[in-house]
Amino acid sequence: MNKDFLALSDWNREDLERIFDLTRELKAKQKRGEEHHLLKGKTLGMLFEKSSTRTRVSFEVGMYQLGGHALFLSSGTTQMGRGEPIKDTGRVMSRYVDGIMIRTFSQEAVEELARCSDIPVINGLTDMYHPCQVMADLFTVIEHKGSFRDLSYCWIGDGNNMANSWINAAAVFGFELRIATPKGYEPHPTVVERAQKLGANILYTNDPLKAAKGAMVLNTDVWASMGQEQEQKEREKAFVGFQINNDIVAAADPQCVVMHCLPAHRGEEITDDVIEGPHSIVFDEAENRLHVQKAIMATLMA
Repeated sequence: MNKDFLALSDWNREDLERIFDLTRELKAKQKRGEEHHLLKGKTLGMLFEKSSTRTRVSFEVGMYQLGGHALFLSSGTTQMGRGEPIKDTGRVMSRYVDGIMIRTFSQEAVEELARCSDIPVINGLTDMYHPCQVMADLFTVIEHKGSFRDLSYCWIGDGNNMANSWINAAAVFGFELRIATPKGYEPHPTVVERAQKLGANILYTNDPLKAAKGAMVLNTDVWASMGQEQEQKEREKAFVGFQINNDIVAAADPQCVVMHCLPAHRGEEITDDVIEGPHSIVFDEAENRLHVQKAIMATLMA
């Protein structure tokens, strides 16, 4: 088992499924109001270079429910914001806290932090990957469909960190995945190449209806992620036709579920009636960030 949680491709299927098992156990205890202080006396340092709602709240509340404590550290109020090398930050924090969660731009920075830290490092999001979110997504599918196996998954939209993480998940778990992006907005080629070498069952297309046909799980994200706001108008033109709407849902399996990692730009990548409709499991998905991340922290830090 790895010391860190940086990308799903770093982990094997069996260890990730053990995280799902622990998630189920911890969520049940939380719903019953039972204490589950697996990290009593432990502290998580949370480094943020990107703004956040769900990541900050879910990790902070999760540490509290596990009996530990979380420290919120914004780059603007730490020495990282004044140019301290991340390797120095990692070495120092290793002597203060029991784990680090970082939400930042560069995957390389997260990997350097992990190399220079003696404690577990969790990737809360980078421009390359969002592994905690996809773990929460898959756990939500388990809750609604009984299993995430033998289902067809469809990603429609930008080939961003979420698309990259779904590709990693398909390579690790072996499920069928269809990725539909506009030309020029495909997932990272290194991620695609690695998945191909592992024999992943993935269809890449520029046709969202082709990707959605018969799919059991539909998923999307904003067209312009953090740091890409200046491209918003250009992307709105490029992504015409890549909206999850009633036509896309109708092309999917009649029992399909619709997911979005949030925040959503309603009326752009997904319509309001779909996100509020009977196929949507978006807010169960958001809640499960808390439960899955508790299981990840307990696995790494207990």
